[in-house]
Amino acid sequence: MSQRITLRCHRLALALLLAGTACTTATTAFAQEAPAAAAPVACGGDFEAWKQGVVAEAKAAGVGQAGLDALEAATIDEKVLARDRAQGVFTQTFIQFSGRMISAYRLKQGAANLKKYADVFARAEAEFGVPPAIVTAFWALETDFGAVQGDFHTLNALVTLAHDCRRPQVFRPQLVPLLTLIDRGTVPADVKGAWAGEIGQTQMLPIDYLADGVDGDGDGKVDLRNSVPDVIMTTAKKVEMKGWKRGEPWIEEVRVPEVMDWSQTGRTNKLSLSQWAEWGVTRPDGSPLRDNGLKAGIVLPMGHKGPAFLTYDNYDVYIEWNQSATYALTAAVLASRFAGAPAYNPRSPDPGLDQAGMKALQTKLEARGYDVGTVDGILGTNTREAVRQEQIRLGLPVDGWPTAELLGKF
Repeated sequence: MSQRITLRCHRLALALLLAGTACTTATTAFAQEAPAAAAPVACGGDFEAWKQGVVAEAKAAGVGQAGLDALEAATIDEKVLARDRAQGVFTQTFIQFSGRMISAYRLKQGAANLKKYADVFARAEAEFGVPPAIVTAFWALETDFGAVQGDFHTLNALVTLAHDCRRPQVFRPQLVPLLTLIDRGTVPADVKGAWAGEIGQTQMLPIDYLADGVDGDGDGKVDLRNSVPDVIMTTAKKVEMKGWKRGEPWIEEVRVPEVMDWSQTGRTNKLSLSQWAEWGVTRPDGSPLRDNGLKAGIVLPMGHKGPAFLTYDNYDVYIEWNQSATYALTAAVLASRFAGAPAYNPRSPDPGLDQAGMKALQTKLEARGYDVGTVDGILGTNTREAVRQEQIRLGLPVDGWPTAELLGKF
C-alpha cells in the first residue's frame, strides 16, 4: 500500500554526490505536486538516448558494472504509467477508507508483532524516541507486515516515471541511488516493490534506503525486504527524522459541541486544550479535557457532525510521510489503536458529494477563482480550503466538508 513519495532535503549532500541533482520534496498521487521551482529535468524523447544520460550520471557517481548492466536492461512499463494516473481510492471518505484499512486482521497481527519483536521495538524507541505503535501502524498499512510488498520491477518503474515528462523531477533523483544499491548487492537487479519505486516492508525510496537504512539485526547489511529488525529500526529512524517529538502524543479523539466557531478548527490552527475545553470540546465520554501543556488543532475529516480528533505536533509527521489527509489520519488512528485506544465514534456526518458532485463543485470553485489543483473529484487540501472560504461567504459552518447544500448555493 504505497503510493507515496517524500524526499528529505537534509540529504542534499548525498543527492548531489550520487545523483547530481538538487534535493526535492516529491509526491505521488497521495500527495501534492512537487514545487514549481524545481530545476528542469531531462525527460521524454528517444528512450535509449535518454537512458545514456542516466548512464553518464551513474558513472560520474561511481556506479560500477553491475549497476550499469541493470540500467542497460531496463525498459518502459506502461502499467506503471497507468497506475501513476489512477487515484480512485481517494474518492473514499475517511470513514470508508479507515474502515477498510483498520481491519480486524491488521489489529490482530499488529498486536502479535508488537509482542514478538518487543525487544527490537524497545531498542528503536530508546534510540529514536518513536513508540512501537507508530512503526507498527505504518508497517501494517504499507505492506500488511511485509506480506504485500509490490510486484513491480523497481528499476523499470523508476526509469519509466523518470523518462515520462509528467513529474521527472520526482523520480529521476531515485535512479542513481537504486543503481548504487544494486551495484553494492544490497538489492538484486530485479528487485520488486511498489509502482512508484518504493522497496521493502515499509516502502522506502532508494535514496532513503541508501542514506538511512539501519542494520537492526547486526548481520552487516540492511535488508528492508526480509529482516524485520532492519525494518523496525529504519522506520523508527525515518519517523524521527521527519520531526517526531519524543514522549509527546500524536492524536486524541474528542467530542465537539453542536455549535462553536468552526473556523477555528483545522490541523494547523493549534490552540491550548484549555481553550478547546472553554469552547465545549470534551473527551469522547463527555468528561473534561485535561490541559497537558501542549497545543493541538482539531481535525474534522467529514465535517462538524462527523468524527473529531485533536492533532498535536507529532501528527504533522504523518502528513510528512503521506500528504493525503485521509491516509495520514487513518495511520494515526491505527497507531492509537495499537497503543490501546478504542475504536473512534463515526457519529453522523452529513452525506458528502460523490465523485461527480465533487467535480461539479471543483469546477464552480475554479470559476470563482480558486486554485483547486486538478478537477478530479478528490477532496484535496486546496479544494478543502476553497470550501472553507465559500462556507464563510455563504454563512455555513466552516468545517471544510462539501455537501449537497453547499453545491446547491452556487
